[in-house]
Amino acid sequence: MDKNCGCFYSKMVTKCNFGLLIITLAIILMVRALFIIYRCGKALPKRASESFTTLVVLGSGGHTAEMLSLLSVLRKDRFTPRFYIAAATDNMSLQKARSFEDSVADKPAVMEASSQFMQIYRSREVGQSYVTSVWTTIVAIVHALWLMIRIRPQVILCNGPGTCIPLCVIAFLFKVLGIRWSSIFYVESVARVKKLSLSGLLLYKLRIADQFFVQWPQLQKKYPRAHYVGCLM
Repeated sequence: MDKNCGCFYSKMVTKCNFGLLIITLAIILMVRALFIIYRCGKALPKRASESFTTLVVLGSGGHTAEMLSLLSVLRKDRFTPRFYIAAATDNMSLQKARSFEDSVADKPAVMEASSQFMQIYRSREVGQSYVTSVWTTIVAIVHALWLMIRIRPQVILCNGPGTCIPLCVIAFLFKVLGIRWSSIFYVESVARVKKLSLSGLLLYKLRIADQFFVQWPQLQKKYPRAHYVGCLM
């Protein structure tokens, strides 16, 4: 009887220790996440000689045109190399990105060294059933994780396409785990006048974006943590 009590007590102690370990890890991760949220939004280092590996998320429906317009005013030597990502079914956006890089590169070799073009699986296609989208969402998340590990961006630029969500969430988790610090800059589409897009709302509410920009003053009043920058197009 005493032996059975001893085994039971030993199991209880083991379970308690395991439970305490899980609670401790959860608290550490929560504190780390709060620190990341507090730290987000700090300015990038101003060392002129340094460049930042930049991930640019493209999307159909005008997102790519707006993003390329934004890129046209950025210092190309500071945000390089540039990795362009679009949905697997969106070939037009990557073609536009290649044309943009051709126009800003002095030599073809320079473009190849400073830019790469990739595609990512979509979580859900237009008209796809929600049942089958469970599997495609899992595949998309795994693919996004692989891309983030491969690219390890220091800067992420996005403006609304749904493909940016898994990439930005993984980037935030990388910050929490101390794997890589990626500064996320989100510019809401000029088409969003009165309310944010779903992607923008998620990144704003979850405080994942380091800097959040809107192009209409009424949006800034409704979402005070956003920065109003006027129309960029």
